[in-house]
Order: sequence, then C-alpha cells, then structure tokens
Amino acid sequence: MTLLVEFETVEGFTLDDPVKGVLDNEFFTLGGASFGDISSFVDAIGIARGKNRELDRYSAGQVSIQLNNRQRTFDPLYTSGQFYGQIIPRRQLRITVDGVRQFTGVIDDWNFDYDPGGDSIAEIVATDDFTLLARQVLTDGTATPQLSGARVSAVLNMPSVNWPLGRRDIGVGESTLGADVFGATTNALEYLQTVTTSEQGQLFIDKDGDLTFLDRLQATPTSTGLITFADDGTGIPYTRVNVNYGTELLVNTAEISSAAGTAVAQNNSSRGSYGVIEQTFDTLVSTFDQLRNLADFIVRRFADPEYRFDSIEMNLDTLTTGHRATVLGLELGRVVKIIFTPNDLGDPIEQFGQIIKLDHNIQQDRHDVTIGLASLDFTFLVLDDAQFGTLDSNSLAF
Repeated sequence: MTLLVEFETVEGFTLDDPVKGVLDNEFFTLGGASFGDISSFVDAIGIARGKNRELDRYSAGQVSIQLNNRQRTFDPLYTSGQFYGQIIPRRQLRITVDGVRQFTGVIDDWNFDYDPGGDSIAEIVATDDFTLLARQVLTDGTATPQLSGARVSAVLNMPSVNWPLGRRDIGVGESTLGADVFGATTNALEYLQTVTTSEQGQLFIDKDGDLTFLDRLQATPTSTGLITFADDGTGIPYTRVNVNYGTELLVNTAEISSAAGTAVAQNNSSRGSYGVIEQTFDTLVSTFDQLRNLADFIVRRFADPEYRFDSIEMNLDTLTTGHRATVLGLELGRVVKIIFTPNDLGDPIEQFGQIIKLDHNIQQDRHDVTIGLASLDFTFLVLDDAQFGTLDSNSLAF
C-alpha cells in the first residue's frame, strides 16, 4: 500500500481577494498552492465520510491524523522545524492511497500531546468543505420556479457562497421547486439539504473535494457495473458483516410541507402492527401533487422493518491488488451486492445496498475499510434494468 498525506504549505493566488490577489506577493503565488508530503510522519489515520442512516442527511467528512512529533517537526513555535510557519489552521489537506484520492478537506485544528519521555504526538483534525457551506448564508434575492439542480447551482453562484465552478457535479433534477425569496439569515448548507429532500436525491462532498448533487434518477440504483462482496469466493471478501433488523427506519405517517401546502400519507397496515411512527419533512416543491407523491413514497418505503446489511468491513492488506483498487475506487451513492451465509448454515442471503458511509482506519501495519449501506429492497423503478426494472417488485415510479 502506498500512502500519501499532504497539507498545503503555500496558498495560491486568488483573483480579486484583497490579500491573496495582490500581484507579485511572496506568499500567494500565481503557480497555485504548494503541498508538503508528511506521509513518513504518520502513525494513524481515521477517515469518516457519509451518514449513519438512510433518513439522515450527509454530514461533513472528518479526518484525524496522528503524527510523530518527537523532533518538534509540527510544533508551530519551533523555528528549526521543517514546516515552521506552515502549522496553521484552514490549510488544505489531501489523503491518497495507491494513487486514489480518499479525502480532500481543510485542517480545522492542530492538537499536540507532549509526553515527558519525548514520545510526542501532533494531531491534525480536518473536515471537508461542508463545514464551509455551513458558515455561509444566502444572498438576498428571489428565485423563480426551477428544477432542483438549477436551484442548487443558483445557490452556489451567489456572491455570499461563490462555490468554484470546477468543483461541482450537479444533476439536473426531477422535482420542480417553487418561487422563493432568499434572505441573508438562511444558512446555505441547510437550504441545499432542503433542496435535496425535495428531490429525494443526495448531496455530499466527494473524495476530490467536489460538491456532488445526485438527483432522483442519478441516485436511483442500476445493476450496471455492479460490485459484489461475498463470503463464498464469488466476490470481494470481507471480514465482518453487521446486520440490522428493527424499527430505526420505520415511518408510517409522513407529513410533507412546502409553500404549496401540506400532504399527509399513512400506511394503516404498518400503524396497526407497530403503532404510529410519524416524521415531518420540509420541502420546496411547487405543487401539491409532488407533495402527495413524496408522502406516499415515504410511507411505502419505510413502512416495515427490514433485515438489512448495515455495514461490511474488510482488511485491505489481505485483498488482491485488483480488489483493493476496486474498494479504494468506491464513492458514496455506489450500488453493491452482498452475499452472506451466516455461520455457513443454510442458503446464502443476497441483498443489494447503496453506499452511504465510507470509513478508513489506517495504522502503520493495517488498513481497514468499513462500508455503510442503505437497503435497496424498495427503490424507484429503473426501466430496462435487469435487477431494478422488474415489475411487481418493491420498485415504484415517482
């Protein structure tokens, strides 16, 4: 395994910035940012990206890196240190494994633990740019009715947000959002997440640091290029599987609201079996029909407990080169197939899952990956797809 950990040591020239945009300055160069390689100092890395439950929103990706600091290499006050003057927050951080990027973000904190015996540790705590969006607000203005993807782009284009064009992957959208008046007190990230709820899509920062908005069709699974994880030799092997079978994702009464009104849907069979479990959703959709369709979808999708694979774990060091490359290439939203035979008894259980969480635990002699999954036993119908285009299955047009 080849590990590359880099942090920004010289920030690049930024056009129109009053400090970084001054020509001929010695700190913010026209050549762009420079990065220092600190891989040889790494003791351990933890990467956590995604969300824990299907009904949750994606949160900011987080990283913790433990660094050998016995020579005060990362001490911001040690003038003889290799990176003196560069140990400051808000610098970019990149983590790459076997040539494949696994995290791109910004350093929030440098923490230091000085042992009297000299066994000193420096810790980097970093997050992706969801944290930047969480600090930004919308620019005053008015939006006309438009598709959800156009609304996302409009928010990113606002002067108060100003998200780079080269760091976007924005789907078109299937839901039409209503006219809206923007106010400077509205949080940019919260608003984008409401757009995502309205679309029933996905919004996250990918491994390269790009803001990704998958609309409903893009987030709908297909069997094309399906990756299989298996304990019987027919796919990529894993070391542990965690199964959930309970009520944590039960919703049998859904109340969906927007400026167009409020729609309420109930699943009476589920209410009779498990009691009333209600959840409300605020959206921006423009018509009552969209509200009703969304409410109906929620109470059909989450009406009953599911026996589902919650996560699978694997040790990358034990995988073949090809399998390791496949795992490192995974991204949030990808569909996988899981084959599992509990205790090698009975027939194999086969399920499809969509990746909602990717965690890495990297030690000097071991690299473990945990993949969190959302069930696909009930999903949107995909025409002509061999797996998800079957009529009379748990698939639904929307």
